[in-house]
Amino acid sequence: MAQTQIEVRLKNLKEHLKKENNILCEVVDKFRELDKIAYKLGYLNPDKQSYAIRVSWWPMISVLGTYSAGKSTFINHYLDQPDLQRTGTHAVDDKFSVICFGSNENINILPAIAIDADPRFPFYQISQDLNDVADDAEQRLDSYLQLKACPSEKLQGKILIDSPGFDADNQRSSTLRITQHIVDLSDLVLVFFDARHPEPGAMRDTLEHLVSKTLDRPDSNKFLYILNQMDITAQEDNPEEVVAAWMRALAQTGLVTGRFYRTFNPDVCVELPENVKERLEKKSQSDLKEIHSRMEQIGIERSYRVIGMLEHITKDLEQNVVPQIKKLLRNWKKRVIWTEFSLDLIIVLLAVLWFSITDNTWSGTWQHLMSLGTAPLGAIAALIFIVGLWLHLKIGDMAAEKVLEQLQTEVVDEQTREGLTRAFNKNTGTWNTLFIWFVDQPVGWSRKTQQRLNEILGSVNSYVQKLNNRFTNPSGKEDT
Repeated sequence: MAQTQIEVRLKNLKEHLKKENNILCEVVDKFRELDKIAYKLGYLNPDKQSYAIRVSWWPMISVLGTYSAGKSTFINHYLDQPDLQRTGTHAVDDKFSVICFGSNENINILPAIAIDADPRFPFYQISQDLNDVADDAEQRLDSYLQLKACPSEKLQGKILIDSPGFDADNQRSSTLRITQHIVDLSDLVLVFFDARHPEPGAMRDTLEHLVSKTLDRPDSNKFLYILNQMDITAQEDNPEEVVAAWMRALAQTGLVTGRFYRTFNPDVCVELPENVKERLEKKSQSDLKEIHSRMEQIGIERSYRVIGMLEHITKDLEQNVVPQIKKLLRNWKKRVIWTEFSLDLIIVLLAVLWFSITDNTWSGTWQHLMSLGTAPLGAIAALIFIVGLWLHLKIGDMAAEKVLEQLQTEVVDEQTREGLTRAFNKNTGTWNTLFIWFVDQPVGWSRKTQQRLNEILGSVNSYVQKLNNRFTNPSGKEDT
């Protein structure tokens, strides 16, 4: 039997993880168990969807920020590759650059298909998502993405993503889709701001996208906020006052806790008084050291993140997805029953009205029908049954359409909406409509399924313990 594209991709992934991290290799199988449950529920499309491919299995760092914030300069300095990313005071690159290690001495720039068609990268088949939000003029993937292979050893085992300058007022929906995608998959997100421009009015929309929407995330600790180019600011303003102004600007977005890193690039530092420069350099070097340390340990954080995603998806299936499917089915069932009850009531009232107008009696009508004979009565009964059955199915379809219309307005997340729609359609087919009074649980959901989810949740603790054993030793004793 031919393997699906997803199965081939995950097989290759497991082969890679066997060499790098055998614990995560086992986790892939658990994701596939979740896939099977979601397939039975109808929530995932078995031909092209898998929970395992929604997770980035490579340690990944994304660099976001406003125009002229110094993102590219930071990357060039960190990798010791001054010509890797173009730099400037204005927008010089409007693409997302996926930067990985390359064994060649030179930097190689590859087209977007190198990312879109390779399952090892986080943008695998992103073109399918972009087609949903980009118009005809924007559907060329090369206008959004490029792959750069760089010989810096600091890139070994990790992926670095440099984003185009963020300007929320002018962002296309497709660019926002990619930005959200990389934020979700990243182990570390460096958010750069130009310290020279802390005006809350001009930055309001940008701060809304880069700060406000991260506050309620369970992984909000992976966001590092960096006030860059502090050397230029120090020429005219007191650095402490600049930081205070940024604190006030960010506080308006709801971010009132946490710290902000203050940095500048010593390679392009402006002339400053010696005492000011010394103070700035000390603070900048300290903050850069901490940032670089976080960047170096994302391989460890990636392992915990993947296991955390396994736990999150398992709980989401049981606590959110299944209850939402049940709610949709209850609404559908209620609509069908009440519609049929109302229709039956109208038929009875019309019959009573007809008898009252024609002065006929129930017994007389019944005797007249009996006098027709067995064959005509059978034909009439069959006709009534067929019409009633057709009406029942039609009412079921109409009720399902109404429930789906309500779903489109109530559920904002597109991925969730599509999954619930698919699951609902699977549960409202002809067979379920015929026996709607017996529809209680969603298709694919049972005590056995619930028990399987509990077992997957139990395995999460086991995987975390195995990871802890690699990096910790509370007893201080050597393993025997």
